[in-house]
Amino acid sequence: MERKKMRKRSWAEPYKIKMVELVHMTTREERQKALEKAGYNTFLLRSRDVYIDLLTDSGTSAMSDRQWAGLMMGDEAYAGSENFYHLEDTIRKIYGYKYIVPTHQGRGAEHILSKILIKPGDIIPGNMYFTTTRLHQELAGGTFVDIIIDEAHDAQNLHPFKGNVDLNKLQALIDKYGAKKIPYVAIATAVNMAGGQPISIENLRQVRELTKKYGIMIVHDMTRVAENAYFIQRREKGYQNTPIRDIVKEICSLTDAATMSGKKDALVNIGGFLALNSRKHYTEASNLVVVYEGLHTYGGLAGRDMEAMAIGIRESVDDDHIHARVGQVEYLGQQLIDHGVPLVQPIGGHGIFLDARRFLPQLPQTAFPAQTLAAELYLDSGVRSMERGIVSSGRNKETGDHNYPKLELVRLTIPRRVYTQAHMDVVAESVEDVFARRKEFKGLDMVYEPKYLRFFQARFKPL
Repeated sequence: MERKKMRKRSWAEPYKIKMVELVHMTTREERQKALEKAGYNTFLLRSRDVYIDLLTDSGTSAMSDRQWAGLMMGDEAYAGSENFYHLEDTIRKIYGYKYIVPTHQGRGAEHILSKILIKPGDIIPGNMYFTTTRLHQELAGGTFVDIIIDEAHDAQNLHPFKGNVDLNKLQALIDKYGAKKIPYVAIATAVNMAGGQPISIENLRQVRELTKKYGIMIVHDMTRVAENAYFIQRREKGYQNTPIRDIVKEICSLTDAATMSGKKDALVNIGGFLALNSRKHYTEASNLVVVYEGLHTYGGLAGRDMEAMAIGIRESVDDDHIHARVGQVEYLGQQLIDHGVPLVQPIGGHGIFLDARRFLPQLPQTAFPAQTLAAELYLDSGVRSMERGIVSSGRNKETGDHNYPKLELVRLTIPRRVYTQAHMDVVAESVEDVFARRKEFKGLDMVYEPKYLRFFQARFKPL
């Protein structure tokens, strides 16, 4: 008897909705005025003028009922809050690091770490830059050098682990500058600027072996480590049946310290920490956090914020949660791929990265194609995205000219537990409509440029 072919079963989010936030629906004319007022920079739009906000997944997640209940358990003592010790215990159990210094968010941890470890003239290799990380390294007198594999700079390359380090590039830097000039290697999991691309356990082990040989630390930017673990579970041999929680801990065990923005994986609206295994570095960080953030047992956070982060960390490594989180990103990405929209592949963990070079081939990079595309997408539907290209890359500190990254991207970043699949359908339809009209767009000119992190506050006008 012939067996019936089983159809693929649908999946749904592992949660149900208890509360909703109403959004403001706008007309195209209203969006045109808002865009002009914002200088064609989506960061300068008012939230009330945005329909579906995919600017970032940082601090935009929906907290769980348990996290909201945790807010009511806030111990707001200035020193020695019970919530700090709960957070400390959680980080040790889930991630494995010995010492914890809370900070108001990830860049607070980057600041303190850079002041502790970097001396003027130092070289910091890393698997692709991130904006705030690189700036803190430069302000401390260091120079970031990209050692990610070449495939990461090719949006169409299908390498399953485009966050991997090129070991030959790392060795060449050590040979050129000497190990004493390299305070640490910066390793990001689920590399943001590459499109949310993961690093493999195998590659991280190789980096660990090489750095150990020279006595060089590995500092882990772990803000999306659970998403990276998801791809290891899906793609790396021998991990298919390993729980996300165990993969996360193994990743962390191959590093010496970590900076964390709890506003991503940890599902909170504010908060972060610096994690260390060195008692010496912990003592130095505890001294500096008092200067820049707050006492070493609160680091600029309320007790309730630390409690919510501790609960969110535990929720973040649940297999059902992370499968649904990345699954929603993949759902949107596959719709766009099916309609021929150019984007970074494989699809990453926290967002879809439209390839503005291929989307708008008529525009030179100096006409800011990614910035143009982000503006046109908002104008079309009220969907807010962000530029990740020449504007984000900034200027060469020696020549003063723009940095010209190979990737010119628009990031559609999906907040965790916020939007439905219907919202993703709306986004896909808008991107497809803009793609159909892509030959109409002329580009932008930058009319105001701030000194630091210009993508946040720069202003533009149409060419």
